[in-house]
Formats: sequence, C-alpha cells, structure tokens
Amino acid sequence: MIQNKIRINPIWVLVVSHIFLITLSNVLVQYPFTIFGFHTTWGAFTYPAIFILTDLTIRIAKADKARKIIFISMFPGLIFSYLVASHIAAGNTMTWASLFQLHPMPLRIAFACFIAYVTGQLLDIAVFQHYRNKSRWWLAPALSCTAGNLIDTLLFFAIAFYHCSNPFLSKHWPEIAMIDIFFKIIISFSAFVPIYGLVLKLFHTRLINKPSHAIMS
Repeated sequence: MIQNKIRINPIWVLVVSHIFLITLSNVLVQYPFTIFGFHTTWGAFTYPAIFILTDLTIRIAKADKARKIIFISMFPGLIFSYLVASHIAAGNTMTWASLFQLHPMPLRIAFACFIAYVTGQLLDIAVFQHYRNKSRWWLAPALSCTAGNLIDTLLFFAIAFYHCSNPFLSKHWPEIAMIDIFFKIIISFSAFVPIYGLVLKLFHTRLINKPSHAIMS
C-alpha cells in the first residue's frame, strides 16, 4: 500500500513562527514589571527567539531565504499586532464595530514593531553573513543577535512610547528599553544561542550530504 506523505515547506513553518513570536512579544511588551528595582517587560523573554530562527535559516539555507521569510512575515505580523493591541486597549471587549475604528496607540505599537522588526532582522542577517565562516560557530549568532536586538529594541520603544498616551511607558521607556536589551542579550547567550548550537549539530550530517536548496526547497 502506497502512503502519501504530506510535505511541509520549512519556509512556511518559519514564517508562522515569526508571526507568532511577533504577536506574542507585542502583547507581552505592554505588561511591564519590576525586577531588582528596574523596569522591564515580559516581551524581553520571547522576542530574541526570532533572531535565532533567522540565524538558523541563514546557516541551514541562504540569506535570501531569511530575507524572504522576513518580507512574508512583516505584513501579517503588523496586522495581528494591531488587532491584538486594539483588543487589549479596548479592555478585552472589542466588538466587530470597534474593530473598524482607528485605535491610535495600538496602531503606533504595530507600526513601531513593523519598522523595528524589518530593520533589526536585516541587520541581523548582514552581521551574521559577515561572521558566518568564522571557526567559532557561536560568534555569528552571538554578534548578529546582539546587534539586531539592540537596534530593534531602541527603534521599537522610541517609536511606540515616546510621548505616548500611556503615562508609565511614556516616562520610563528609555529605562525599559535599556533593561530589555540587557535581558534579551543575557537570555540569548544563556538559552537561545546554545539551542542554536544544538539544532545546528542535529542538522550537521544533513548539511554535509545535501545541498542547502534541497533542505529549504
């Protein structure tokens, strides 16, 4: 008996992962908390995973595949971020009528996410490509993730919360941005970069035996 196997395109798996992490992070970034006397947000614990996904895509396939994923993900990520942020702004009681109303603050957050995501991801790819052939496997993802998180976080918080309608975020966004960057880098180095190394090791044999286009086609 012949069994038909369903083939799932890895690119679409990565696209869905990007959109999910963008939306989740944009929800969590609106929930600040204090740790050791510093203000940060829960989004710092999820967003760095996007950069590791991008770096794995570059390593397993090519940079143009990673750029393709970014350009496919950015508009759905923008739309979902706006809808979720609008739902939160409406007190989790958003109706079909209010869905078509303009919500300035959620729109500003979604726009900030859009600009920060595209800029940070493209910078991540550029830095990773520059260092990808170094003998130390961790150097490229560590440097690219740091650069990407730095520019992404600064752009996002400046565009989203500078003189915004939320008094707390408007006042504390520079501090929150700096602490967010610190936590993102720590989390990336302690968790996501090692996960990158583990996944890369699992793919190592496959990468030797197959061309990159066969893996990501």
